[in-house]
Amino acid sequence: MQVTDTIADLLTRIRNANSAKHESVDVPMSKEKRAIVQILADEGYIKRFAISEDEKQGMIKIFLKYQDDKGKKSVITGLKRVSKPGLRIYSDVANMPRVMKGLGTAIISTSHGIMTDRQARKERLGGEVLAFVW
Repeated sequence: MQVTDTIADLLTRIRNANSAKHESVDVPMSKEKRAIVQILADEGYIKRFAISEDEKQGMIKIFLKYQDDKGKKSVITGLKRVSKPGLRIYSDVANMPRVMKGLGTAIISTSHGIMTDRQARKERLGGEVLAFVW
């Protein structure tokens, strides 16, 4: 299966696994996906992730985080892909989006790598707005 928007595929797999209350989800690996998953782990949206290398591409196993073990209420309540291959969305540091008035996280692709909106503001960088997580 050929996927044209790999970031949207990553977010959809996480969203579907969350709604199905799975413990983990596997996604094909790329450097961009690894950076996004690292941000999700650093911000506390997922427990952890593990990378398994093979000859071709490798896989990222993402362990999802829930607020309680009984009801399995997900920590991630929303994932939204902002910039798409057909319509790129860019933002400078002055107009950097705030997700849920600062309660969520925007994932930004800058010239210094993929980072959160807070890091981009701190480093005074703009870039492509990849996704919103809340």
